[in-house]
Amino acid sequence: MIMRRDVFQAIADPVRRDIIELLSKEDMTVNEVAENFEISRPAISKHLKILNECEVIHIKKDGRARICTIVPKQLMTVADWLEKYRKLWDNKLDNFENYLEELKRKNQ
Repeated sequence: MIMRRDVFQAIADPVRRDIIELLSKEDMTVNEVAENFEISRPAISKHLKILNECEVIHIKKDGRARICTIVPKQLMTVADWLEKYRKLWDNKLDNFENYLEELKRKNQ
């Protein structure tokens, strides 16, 4: 069975989120990415493979080097999904704030 990967799998791991943040600033070789972490090079390669399969990054060969580039379009799926919940939490927090103000008035 082939597992289908999506952008949510890409961001599920903190190391992958850190890699996304690094690559959002500049393109890097696989070695340059690995230099930023205290985990093994094979572990970084596995994370990069997942990010590539999720189409969050693109890896291009340039001679012997492999250059990693962010694909921000894929992250829009996450932004769109989160936007719905941001509105929900904004409303809940506003209601909670109103409730606290009401309690404060009653206790004065």
